[in-house]
Amino acid sequence: MQLLVIIRILGLLLMVFSTTMLPPVLVDWIYQENASAPFLNAFVLILIGGFVLFLPVRKYKKDLRLRDGFMVVVMFWFVLGSAGGLPLYLSEANELSITDAVFESISGLTTTGATVIVGLDDLPHSILFYRQFLQWLGGMGIIVLAVAVLPMLGIGGMQLYRAETPGPVKDTKLTPRITETAKALWYIYLGLTISCGVAYWLAGMNAFDAISHAFSTVAIGGFSTHDASMGYFNNRGIELIAIVFMLLSGVNFALHFAALRHRRLTPYLKDAEFGTYIMVLSVVSVITISYLYMTQTFTSPVESLIEGLFQVVSIGTTTGFTTQEYYTWPGFLPVLLLYVSFIGGCAGSTGGGIKVIRILLLVKQGMRELRRLVHPSAQFAVKIGRKPVPDKVIEAVWGFFAAYFAISALMILLLMASGLNQDTAFSAVAACLNNLGPGLDEVGQNFASINDFAKWVLCLAMLLGRLEIFTLLVLLTPGFWRK
Repeated sequence: MQLLVIIRILGLLLMVFSTTMLPPVLVDWIYQENASAPFLNAFVLILIGGFVLFLPVRKYKKDLRLRDGFMVVVMFWFVLGSAGGLPLYLSEANELSITDAVFESISGLTTTGATVIVGLDDLPHSILFYRQFLQWLGGMGIIVLAVAVLPMLGIGGMQLYRAETPGPVKDTKLTPRITETAKALWYIYLGLTISCGVAYWLAGMNAFDAISHAFSTVAIGGFSTHDASMGYFNNRGIELIAIVFMLLSGVNFALHFAALRHRRLTPYLKDAEFGTYIMVLSVVSVITISYLYMTQTFTSPVESLIEGLFQVVSIGTTTGFTTQEYYTWPGFLPVLLLYVSFIGGCAGSTGGGIKVIRILLLVKQGMRELRRLVHPSAQFAVKIGRKPVPDKVIEAVWGFFAAYFAISALMILLLMASGLNQDTAFSAVAACLNNLGPGLDEVGQNFASINDFAKWVLCLAMLLGRLEIFTLLVLLTPGFWRK
């Protein structure tokens, strides 16, 4: 492992990240709230920290190996999560502890949307903007953004891209060069953000709320500038716009790229994962809307339709926006919605969860095993879109699935040992590991009331979910450290 090269890259990335403290300063200048000091101080401290790491090793320029890429990604997310909490800790408007500040920062960067802050409506605009901006940066992955910049600094990026990109198949590129791939992803991401912001503004949001919520919608993050989340606006048009852009952001961005390049919808229609994604959300929406109507949770069928559809899409894509306290809905609905978040968005999207393609492969593998019981000597291939899937991919998916739920079980036990009840512990782990945000019971509205130990466990859960388990776990294997 090339430790000096890794330190050099980490220093560079920290210096780049320090500039994210400057837009909130501009927002504070616009609103004249005199709340920019924490961001200026954080900018200086993070910049100096990155420079101190970079300066002694500035001359070490070598190509990254695969193991180096994993180490850079993991180190950067841990360090970045801590550094991102610095302005929140320094701000007198929040009075957050170190634990709460780091939790909020990691929640933002991993696009989880779990918050420990109460009283959002009374906070300075700079802090509100910063939280949303963190989610926007984390949505596509800061590492992917860095991949577009690092080649100009003489550093290759393919290893970083493979380590950070979500999904079971890592080597697919949209364009021949990795830098162009990163740029293509960001152009699509930026285009969706601008379109979403304009739509929110035309529907009735003010400019600040429109930009802020566009950041968290396209990032599938779920942070809001109001305690009541999307319910604050009480606007059906805004809710429908959110549904559309949450759905779009939960789709594999490679499909968006292909559709734009060919100027047709064929890539969506031919994609098995996209079809499964729409089918799952449609079926759960019908169940939810029907149950809300039958139990007369809302006074009108239209209200049941819109509220049910909004909450299914929000939680199913792991965005985490709320218009209602869904965790108080009758019967099995809260748990059903939480289960849907385990499926999450498509691979290559900004969504969390296990990913639709993995669930699809698991179902097809299960069906193959059933056929083998009837015809033991027959050979059956697992196919996605009429193409056979290599057995090594299916084995990797099974390994991921096993690790996902083993870690879930362990973390639930740890949270229960710290004093949380079963419902809170289960939903908190599910919400953080799936990068969802809102849970049930004590963590239905926010995570402010749970103990510090539980928050640190959940910080790890958010990072594991964002890095898709293996990127972090591989560092714990003896083989990774052998020369």
